[in-house]
Amino acid sequence: MPSILSIPIIIGAAVLPALILIYYIYRRDTAKEPVPQLIAGFGFGVLSALVAIFFDGVIMGTGLPITGTPTTVIDALSTAFIGAGIPEELAKLLMLWLLLRNNRHFDQYFDGVVYAVSIGMGFAAIENVSYLFTNIDDWMNVAAMRAVISVPGHFSFAVLMGYFYSLIHIGGQNTIRNRVLVIAAPVLAHGAFDSVLFMSSLNPWLALLCMVMFVALCVWLIKECRRNIRILREYDSMPPLPPQLPPPLPPMPPQQFINNRY
Repeated sequence: MPSILSIPIIIGAAVLPALILIYYIYRRDTAKEPVPQLIAGFGFGVLSALVAIFFDGVIMGTGLPITGTPTTVIDALSTAFIGAGIPEELAKLLMLWLLLRNNRHFDQYFDGVVYAVSIGMGFAAIENVSYLFTNIDDWMNVAAMRAVISVPGHFSFAVLMGYFYSLIHIGGQNTIRNRVLVIAAPVLAHGAFDSVLFMSSLNPWLALLCMVMFVALCVWLIKECRRNIRILREYDSMPPLPPQLPPPLPPMPPQQFINNRY
């Protein structure tokens, strides 16, 4: 049982990595979002963990095969996608919509990423707190592992979600493709991320293959996140389009021109 003095340290170790990544994306924003809005996003992210638990309960009520400790590749895939990726990313997307609907501060492309990351980091922080207190005897090792794996994972899923959310709501690119990818991209990335981690514990040979797959996935996520951030920043730096002028009036017939003069 942790002492009263160690509880703030454990909570700080759980929350600090998430705050660092929020600060990172905040610094990348050319037109800074109000700090109270980021705090609200972080709070919405904490609430999204509760919503994810509700969604997870609904999914489990359908009888889909979800196991707490995967023992086969099928178990790992179903737990990663159905038990984690779908309910968690759906909850984050719902919170993102609630935060940004009719929000006057959401007025640039990059804002979608900033707010999605704030929500994702709120989720990651409260999830970290839960894991650290569940593994209280080994909380320092758990905190270190989650700081370099799980929290950056949630960051990358949030960047993917925020990218497509901005294309839809700021860029006017409300296509079927973008509406699907705003949830499919983070769910697929999240599911693949967790699947590789779950499968690595099944047997030593599979663990070696999963390590290679995990490194490749992380490299792809880093490149994709950097690409998405660069594209949105470029969109925001473009000058606004000039206002549309009305089309010129057609010339009047000669007889009508004479009649109008006299």
